[in-house]
Amino acid sequence: MSEAMGVAVVGAGYWGPNLVRNIQNSPRMRLRWLCDLDVERARRVIGPYSTVQTTSSLDDLLEDPDVVAVAVATPAATHADVAMRALDAGKHVLVEKPLASSSAEAVKLVDAAEERGLVLMCDHTYCYTPAVMKIRELAHAGELGDIHYVDSVRINLGLVQRDVDVLWDLAPHDLSILDFILPSGVVPEAVSAQGADPIGAGRACVAYLTLSLTGGAIAHVHVNWLSPTKIRTTIVGGSRRTLVWDDLNPTQRLAIHDRGVDLSSADNLGDQARREMMISYRSGDMVAPALVEREALASVMSEWADAISESRPARTDGRAGLRVLDVLEAASRSLEYHGATVPLRVDR
Repeated sequence: MSEAMGVAVVGAGYWGPNLVRNIQNSPRMRLRWLCDLDVERARRVIGPYSTVQTTSSLDDLLEDPDVVAVAVATPAATHADVAMRALDAGKHVLVEKPLASSSAEAVKLVDAAEERGLVLMCDHTYCYTPAVMKIRELAHAGELGDIHYVDSVRINLGLVQRDVDVLWDLAPHDLSILDFILPSGVVPEAVSAQGADPIGAGRACVAYLTLSLTGGAIAHVHVNWLSPTKIRTTIVGGSRRTLVWDDLNPTQRLAIHDRGVDLSSADNLGDQARREMMISYRSGDMVAPALVEREALASVMSEWADAISESRPARTDGRAGLRVLDVLEAASRSLEYHGATVPLRVDR
């Protein structure tokens, strides 16, 4: 694209200003509109000397032929409606997580975008951090070998939400990362979830998800609003190497360990010997790859612009958002069934 594309942002609350800042910092985009029901708030976000237009009417920006794409940062319950109106107006769309309030709504958005040849992208911001981009690169290149397990912990003394439980508040981050880093052919096939509400908040404040992955691998996610300490770690165990990501360690976010357990080959052994296969422990080097720090949301904007200009799905497209919603809904059903395993759609 030879000229900067016209972009509008809908929502000037918590996340909207971050979108505004990164769009204005992108040489490939030009912010034309900021829409919010509170126009004064929108004006404060863009500043008194900005040429960006503000409005409380979504129609104003949708009717502007110079607006090519719309970023949605409204309350989650309104995501599907705002995004669908933008798609109907022929605009490419970026939606802050979650894509919609339900997988049924998400399916309609995905279908509408594909029918119109438009880019529908989810703002799964964590996926565009340098650390997660590196994990994806290593996993997809086979550097870790076959994925055996993924273990993720996201706990802190957080704000107990009034409208959602801890699963829907925190787990979307980990589920979107899992969807992003798993190599081709490896997908979640079933999920079970257990949760607790020890403080009587009326919803789960501590929860554990266990996902069965293709090929017998397993993924585990622990989310918690009640922990006095903040932990953000993910371990990806492979047949060749194990990767540890500590998001709170700025000096060594990633560590790749050439350590693990190997099972001796039993191809030429009898039944008795096969039952007595030897386990050997491998202890090799640890490597901490250098990461080029960049704001994740800036990378989101680059990916969105690339997807639009190249007429291709974004890395975190609408289907990625749908897959996350599928897991969340299945996990909620599992909670209702006291931890029963709920199968997932594998043709997602």
